[in-house]
Amino acid sequence: MLHYAVIFLLIALVAAVFGFGGIAAGAVGIAKILFFVFIILAVIAFITGRRKL
Repeated sequence: MLHYAVIFLLIALVAAVFGFGGIAAGAVGIAKILFFVFIILAVIAFITGRRKL
């Protein structure tokens, strides 16, 4: 998931360089969402992985 966030961020940067503001804004929005979902899932995995059964 972090991989896709980085890809969308790169797409946004390339689109911004070429002047496609709408596409860049959309790609940045998607990258932000994917990044925060990744962080939340990583924290959940860390917490549940540390628990002893």
